[in-house]
Amino acid sequence: MPNCFYADCSEPMEPDSPATDLTPAQLAAHMNPLERHIGYKFRNSLLLAEALTHPSLSFERKTFHFDNQRLEFLGDAVLQLVVTQHLYRLFPTFSEGQLTKLRSRLVSRDGLKKHALTLGLGHYLMLGRGEEASHGRERASTLADAFEGLVGAMYLDSDLETVRRFLLRVASEDLAALAREPAEHNPKGELQEILQSISPQSPAYEVVSETGPDHLKAFICRVLWEDKDLGRGSGQSKKQAEINAASDALEQRLWE
Repeated sequence: MPNCFYADCSEPMEPDSPATDLTPAQLAAHMNPLERHIGYKFRNSLLLAEALTHPSLSFERKTFHFDNQRLEFLGDAVLQLVVTQHLYRLFPTFSEGQLTKLRSRLVSRDGLKKHALTLGLGHYLMLGRGEEASHGRERASTLADAFEGLVGAMYLDSDLETVRRFLLRVASEDLAALAREPAEHNPKGELQEILQSISPQSPAYEVVSETGPDHLKAFICRVLWEDKDLGRGSGQSKKQAEINAASDALEQRLWE
């Protein structure tokens, strides 16, 4: 029988002090508040500790086989299966290509980072001192990997059905938004289609400014076409800034 969920795990929790200096065994005891928050009690608490141990710490301590990379590998596969099966049932008339696009929206790095932040995983990560100093707890790739590691650990500790319930609960808002509006809004593609109906020249995107520390960059981009500055946008990644610049161009319609 799989472990049951706590009756009420929806309220946010205030975590204790960071877990960087704890041993795996100490971290296992430190996990109790996190287990309450995720709504699952691990039989083998070391699996949870392993899921939240960044490779930088195992490298520093020379414990090369105790980090979350293998669990991340497993969790990615489990996550893909659960999401794929849910989308297959939710959209019975969609083609393979449409389902693939929807799945990529749900399992993107930014999407997994959001879930990790909601669960407070960053606080519980065990990081090497260099990774800690470079704000690894806030890095999108680190948080996404930790979420996949958690999924892998939960799968080994329970079963696929338990993980499925957990994932569908965590992603419930995203799934509801997807059901309401499955078509993805693509400002860059829309802008390119409009402009290439006028001229064969494609729009070009240019970074105007890049500010902030590595873990908290801010970009401003502009979109150019036939020597015209059509729009500008900002974002925490070049991709997002380009998308916002395209949206601005679509609103202004300066090519007309």
